Amino acid sequence: MKILEVNAGALTNFEVLDFLQAKGASKDPTRVITKVAHSEYKVYDYLVDTAASDQTRESIDEFLTSIKRHDLAKTEVLNILNTRPAAEVEIFPIIENCEGRFPDEEVTEIVDLVTKTLPPPPNMKQEEINKGDEETATLKNEKDEISEDPMDTR
Repeated sequence: MKILEVNAGALTNFEVLDFLQAKGASKDPTRVITKVAHSEYKVYDYLVDTAASDQTRESIDEFLTSIKRHDLAKTEVLNILNTRPAAEVEIFPIIENCEGRFPDEEVTEIVDLVTKTLPPPPNMKQEEINKGDEETATLKNEKDEISEDPMDTR
């Protein structure tokens, strides 16, 4: 194998999973047929249970095209792709200084973009997705109630 470009950049979990599958990794219980190292199987076993297992090149390309209008660093986009946040509260630890850089509406837009273009992880059932939406709505209502406080002197 010839190295074409050294350290071309970080890989998404989808790309690593795709590479391992191309190399022969699978859920084969014997795992003696292929030339995949034990550590690579551990990585494969982990990635199969993440959002990367249901992503496609098309969904990632669509997401990357759509997210360009938001001023995000490459590492922030990579982390969003790898973790597939389904609620606004999951975005804040990913995006540096999120509150200062983006208004609440734009954070909501980013979450909506993620949920529309990237498939949910295999272990996330529809009821969990709906529960996350309810929790987000509850947090928004609590925030609105706090800001409407007549004793607020801000």
